[in-house]
Amino acid sequence: MSASDPAAVDLFGLVAYGELLAFDRLAADARLAPDLRRRAALSEMAAAEIAHYRWLADRLGALGVAPEEAMTPYVDALRAYHDSTEPRDWAEAVTKAYLGDAITDDFLRRLAAGLTGPDRALLLDVLHDTRYVEFAAAEIRAALAADPGAAGRLSMWARRLLGEALSQAGRVAAADRGALVALIGRAGVDVPTLLRELTEAHAARMSAAGLTN
Repeated sequence: MSASDPAAVDLFGLVAYGELLAFDRLAADARLAPDLRRRAALSEMAAAEIAHYRWLADRLGALGVAPEEAMTPYVDALRAYHDSTEPRDWAEAVTKAYLGDAITDDFLRRLAAGLTGPDRALLLDVLHDTRYVEFAAAEIRAALAADPGAAGRLSMWARRLLGEALSQAGRVAAADRGALVALIGRAGVDVPTLLRELTEAHAARMSAAGLTN
């Protein structure tokens, strides 16, 4: 892959800013935890996000691009997503950590097929650790066991997370990021198919956590 590949630069800029915002969000959400064990777990997730940001920023620098320059086109869309999905309590926070992060992982895993060599390896390395995914899913199930009546509220929240994510993805796609759209094609998928796959995977995860579609 050429070091000047604009698709890699666009994608790493998008993911780097996503990691930076995810760190901020998880660090704040950790304060909603009902005990120190849970607060520590979410804080560890935040630490992993900032480590991933550093890897991506270093790679952008190696490609000759300032990280802030690569991230800037995605600021408005990603901020809008997080501003519109700010959790009100612990159950909503872990639902967002479980489902929101999974949407990102599904997207990156699919696009990794369009990259090669160290760039593909880096993209796969920033996927979320399964132990954190399992922690968040277990917390959702525990919340439902403690309060079965919360299922409707959390299911609606989960659907909102997907809707907001797809809405902001549309903003990114419409922002004249031609290289990023081209990378989706290189991964062997078109945008409508990718969005359908993300929706189907989201529905499956909702069911696995005891939520209804």
